[in-house]
Amino acid sequence: MELELFTTYGHGGFKGSFHQNVAFRPDPGIEFDSVDLYPDLEYGTFEGFGGAATDAAAYVYSLMSGQQKQQFLEMYFSPERMNYQVLRVPVDSCDFSVEQYEAMSDPDDKELLSFNLEREGRYIFPLLDDIQAYVGRPLKLLLSPWSPPAFMKDNGRRVRGGHLRPEYRDMWAEYLCRYIQEFQKRGYDVERLTLQNEAHAVTPWDSCVYTAAEQKVFLRDHMYPAMVRHGLENVEIFLWDHNKERLYEWTSEVIDDETDAMVAGAAFHWYTGDHFEALDLVRERFPDKKLIASESCVGIDSGDPEKIVSAALSLAHEIIGDLNHGATAFYDWNLLLDQNGGPNHVANYCLAPVLFDTEKKLLMPQLLQEYYEHFSHYILPGSVRIGASGFTDGLELTAWKCPDGRIVAVMLNRTDRMTPVCVRINGQTAELLLPAQSVSTGIIA
Repeated sequence: MELELFTTYGHGGFKGSFHQNVAFRPDPGIEFDSVDLYPDLEYGTFEGFGGAATDAAAYVYSLMSGQQKQQFLEMYFSPERMNYQVLRVPVDSCDFSVEQYEAMSDPDDKELLSFNLEREGRYIFPLLDDIQAYVGRPLKLLLSPWSPPAFMKDNGRRVRGGHLRPEYRDMWAEYLCRYIQEFQKRGYDVERLTLQNEAHAVTPWDSCVYTAAEQKVFLRDHMYPAMVRHGLENVEIFLWDHNKERLYEWTSEVIDDETDAMVAGAAFHWYTGDHFEALDLVRERFPDKKLIASESCVGIDSGDPEKIVSAALSLAHEIIGDLNHGATAFYDWNLLLDQNGGPNHVANYCLAPVLFDTEKKLLMPQLLQEYYEHFSHYILPGSVRIGASGFTDGLELTAWKCPDGRIVAVMLNRTDRMTPVCVRINGQTAELLLPAQSVSTGIIA
C-alpha cells in the first residue's frame, strides 16, 4: 500500500508545490504525531464543489480572448483540474453586478407579461452556455435572490434591506417560478433555490430582510404552492442562506410538521466565524436535511502578499470544518473578477480564486485557487466521509472514500513550522513531513 502526496505551501513570501510517494509499513506502535483513518466508519455523501456565475464574473469573462476563456474553463471545470460540479446564480442583480437590474418593474403587470431576462442574456447566459458546452452536460444550478423588484418592498428600493410587502408575496413567488422556468427553457438544470440571500442583512446593495416567521409564511402559503402549480416540486428549497451563527434557531422556527416536506435543507455562509457546531445542531434535530455552504470569499486586500497565505489558509480551514460537520456541497463566491476585485456597483470588492487584469489582459490564478483545488479535484461527487482523528489543532484534516474506492485525506498545516505526521490506516503507517502553512492531499489506493 502506498500514499501519494500532493502539497502546496506558502510561507514567508514563498510558495511552491511538490509531489511524493510514501510507502506504508506495518504499524510499529507509534503513539505521537498520528493521523488515524477509519474507512469502516462512513458518514455523509458529498455532492460537489462549485462557485458563483455572477454578472460581474460573466462580464469579466466576456473581456477575455478565446484562448483565455478556454484556459478558464479548463481550470474550473476539467476533471483534471478543479472539477466544479455546481454553480450558484443570483436572481436579478446583486452587489457583484455591473449595475442594478430586475426582470420586471411594473407593479400593475399582475400576469408578468413584461417579465424578461434580456439583462441576463448580456453576460450570464453566454458564460453558462460556454461552461455547459465545455462540460457536455446540463449545469446544476442554485438560484438565489438578493431582492424582489423595488415596487414589491416596503422601502421601495432594491437596496438597504426593507421587507417584502405581504400583498406581493404571491406575485414574488410567481416571479421566482418564472425565473426557474426561463432558465430551464435554456437547458439549465435548476437543482436548488434559496428563498433569500442573507435574510438578516441590511446592506447598501441589493438586499431584503425576513424574520424566520415571515419566511415560513412565504414558504408555506406562497412559494411552495406556486412551485406545485408549476410542476417545480423537484427543485430543492433551502432556508437561511446567511451566516452560521443563527442557522439552528432559524431552521428550528421555520421547519415544522407543515413545512417539513417543503424544505430540502439549509444554506449558510462563513462571515461571522466558525460556528461548525451549529451544523451539528441542525443535523441532530433535522437528520434528513441537507446543509450546503452557499458562499465564501475574502476581501480584495487578501491579495496583498502579506495576507495572501492567510486568506488561503482561512478558506481551507472553512472547507474542512464544513465538510467534517456535515456539508454536502460547497459553493465559493465569484468565479472570476477583475484586478480590482470587481466590478461591483457599490464598491464592495473582494478576491476571487481567479482574477483577470483587464488592462494588461492577463489571467491571474491566485494562491486561493491552488488551495481550493486540493479539495475540489480530489473529493469527487459521491465520495463518503470516513472516520478520522488528528493530534493537534494546528493540523486539520478531512478524509473521504471516493466512488472508485480510493481514500483521500486533505491535511492543513496552519502552523509556521514543518510538522511530522504519521498516517495510520488498517494497521499500516506512512510517515510524512508537511511544510508550514501548507495544504496536502494524500491518496491511498
